[in-house]
Amino acid sequence: MTDLTPDPARPRFVILALIRLGGVLIAFLGIVVIARRWVEPAEIVGGAMILVGAIDVMVVPAILARQWRTPRP
Repeated sequence: MTDLTPDPARPRFVILALIRLGGVLIAFLGIVVIARRWVEPAEIVGGAMILVGAIDVMVVPAILARQWRTPRP
């Protein structure tokens, strides 16, 4: 007999991938802000964007994965 409950791993994987991609894009935009000087002070705004992007890539997926972990029996 087959189990008809959907596997929660697939949407969770997609969510983690999108969060990482968003973090990379935010960090890249921060680099562009610093290089092009679109705003003043560019170093502060761009640096903050790079920091947020790095946190988004490294910390947020780890937190979500820990919350989604299957409890041990």
